[in-house]
Amino acid sequence: MIVSQLSDTGVTIDAPAKINLFLEVLNKRPDGYHDINSVFQAVSLYDRLEFTVTEETSISIDLVERNTVSAGKDNLIALAYQLMKERYGLRRGLKVRLEKRIPVAAGLGGGSSDGAATIAACNMLFKTGLEKGEMMALSAHIGSDMPFFFSSGQAHVSGRGEELREVELPTDYAVVLVNPSFGLSTSAGYASLKRDLTMSKNPFNLAACPTAEELIGSLHSCGNDFEEVHVKSHPELGEIRDELSRCGASLARMTGSGPTMFGLFYRAPDNIKEEFVGRGNWQIFTVLPVTLPAQV
Repeated sequence: MIVSQLSDTGVTIDAPAKINLFLEVLNKRPDGYHDINSVFQAVSLYDRLEFTVTEETSISIDLVERNTVSAGKDNLIALAYQLMKERYGLRRGLKVRLEKRIPVAAGLGGGSSDGAATIAACNMLFKTGLEKGEMMALSAHIGSDMPFFFSSGQAHVSGRGEELREVELPTDYAVVLVNPSFGLSTSAGYASLKRDLTMSKNPFNLAACPTAEELIGSLHSCGNDFEEVHVKSHPELGEIRDELSRCGASLARMTGSGPTMFGLFYRAPDNIKEEFVGRGNWQIFTVLPVTLPAQV
């Protein structure tokens, strides 16, 4: 996340999206979650959150535009504030102005990123004195993807998503995101994979990749375990993947549990949106992989 303005009474944070460069679902855990093996990469698509301290001991969320995201108590922003309030006895509240740019329920981690930004905002504005590791551990109680957004923006992710090992990867390539006009159920996606407690396999290990060419070449040796399941039930996703490849993507696949597809390009393609005209009600973004400043 990127802090762009900070005062005693307010802070503005740009909360990034992420993509899964690959994603393996290994086995079902006794707690009902699944172990995963993945590498997360932050990208330059951001929600903007403006936090202002209020005298009320509650949180309110003001959406800049009408959006499918909830502004109620189930929003991860609200859940993050409530957790900080319960743990650290916050005596004041927050008003949050949310400019939602990351598609909702898209496999891009937008909600988790917003929740992580809220924990960071509370830490700064209410001076709770938490270090990065403490914020990461706290955030894992709300969402498995949330700890990642306190990292450098590049991490090997395991466990149910909360175990991170930061990595260094090249960023000199472009990413095209294509989000279709429908959502997918994460829980249904996991159920369709039919993993059980005894299933195991050797997880893919992404070797050191000093160049973008080596990185993309290595990624061809793995994939996203959700992709073929969802392509079978939603052929439109296969069309998006094929169109990205036709436009010159060196790699095209799904991020997270979908439905967003992404293409990796050695050079940002020209007029990419024109290539998709008439192909569907799709949102298209050309972004870059980014690293993030340390959060302390």
